[in-house]
Amino acid sequence: MKPAGTIKIAILGGGIAGVAAAYELAKMQRAGLPVEATLYEAGPRLGGIVETHREAGFVIECGPDSWVTEKTWARELAVELGLEDEIIPSNDHWRRTYVLQGNQLVPMPDGMRMMVPADWAALLNSPLFSTQAKLAYLREPRRAEELKAAALPPDQDESVRDFVQRHFGDEVALKLAAPLLAGVFGGDIAHLSARSVMPAFLEMERERGSLVQAVQQRARTAAGRAAVFTSLKSGLGTLIERMAATLPADWVRLQTPVLSMDPVEQATAHTGVRWSVRTQKHTVTFDAVVVATPAPVACELLRPLDARLSELLQMDASSAIIVAMAFTPQQAANLRLPRGFGFLVPQQQESAPHNALLAATFVDQKFSHRVPEGGVLLRAFFGGATAPQLLQESDAALIALARKELGKVLGKLPEAHITLVRRWPNSLPQYGVGHLDRIAELESRAQAFAGLRLIGNAYHGVGLPDLIREGRAAARSLAPA
Repeated sequence: MKPAGTIKIAILGGGIAGVAAAYELAKMQRAGLPVEATLYEAGPRLGGIVETHREAGFVIECGPDSWVTEKTWARELAVELGLEDEIIPSNDHWRRTYVLQGNQLVPMPDGMRMMVPADWAALLNSPLFSTQAKLAYLREPRRAEELKAAALPPDQDESVRDFVQRHFGDEVALKLAAPLLAGVFGGDIAHLSARSVMPAFLEMERERGSLVQAVQQRARTAAGRAAVFTSLKSGLGTLIERMAATLPADWVRLQTPVLSMDPVEQATAHTGVRWSVRTQKHTVTFDAVVVATPAPVACELLRPLDARLSELLQMDASSAIIVAMAFTPQQAANLRLPRGFGFLVPQQQESAPHNALLAATFVDQKFSHRVPEGGVLLRAFFGGATAPQLLQESDAALIALARKELGKVLGKLPEAHITLVRRWPNSLPQYGVGHLDRIAELESRAQAFAGLRLIGNAYHGVGLPDLIREGRAAARSLAPA
């Protein structure tokens, strides 16, 4: 029995957004507020795609390996959890990303902010771009007024490809913007929403017209800029582990998928409605429900409530496959990796078959505290058009594919001391053109259901900081006055 007056909240989904919501509610309870929660997770562990494997001195991320430093919510949580000494920056003095052309790794010019150059000399001396692409870059600042006039109002949207082409042409869009964003969203820039995916660049266009002028001005005024990425020495899984350790043991229900959630006609002083949450074994009534499941699961749960809600949440999603290979110092002795963070593989022509490999990360160079001294850790990313087929392959087949594809670029690889495969089906939602308008309508309709909150990577961002912010904000919004 819950104490009289206690708000009882169901959280559906134990990824980082759901765990952050539960963590915030547990923090409120410890502060004396009358709240309690039940966290339902269909799988055997918490964290979703955030998972860290630690073995023989290697720290191997099975999903994301870091967060974007300038988004502060993840760092704030880490400090709150007592992890300040664990926080590490990316090794930006070694930061270089390569683009695969043929079987050659060509470095991106220094000083690039995504596809926009801050350093003219680096751009013009780079072999990455053709003369025509370099001329398009040089002309872009002179077209500032034209581009400013062509900028869409803040409430209109276009594809990333159209936006980048307008400024720099098709070569830059396909060779650089496409593989950069494929690493985050796994999507096609012809369909991705510029308004959702790169709002800062759209704001630059509205203010100045020229992205090059805006980026170069910021580069001149930036002093002591922080590293681009941030992680934890022991891996991002530590965030999940520390949050989970603060939860009352009877709050967590692993391997318990929710089959339905239904509002029942029973008004409460807190939310005006109660919710019946049904699993295979039990049906429990709550004052509020936080839906933190992947979008396809949320669609099914929302359809009986409001078909339009479910329809608005239907979106394409791509799958990712990660293959990690850890080499001991002895195994790595003959490896000669270029200095940098890794490389991207453009999926160059729409009519050409897509390469299975999307990108690779040289993990031990990107972050310290990842390998024993002298060791090497590589991660290969597969997805895109080949993902549905690859998801069905065995671990052994995927490891062989990774060795083959990386070997073409880096030279023959020895057998690894540790190999690891993770499949993340439909884990990367595609923010298509018009995404923000659809989400605005969805959230407006959801307000008709008192006590309902929708969080996760299908709404306002896919990175760890965004998901932490959403989870904690949802919990706070349900706190008793």
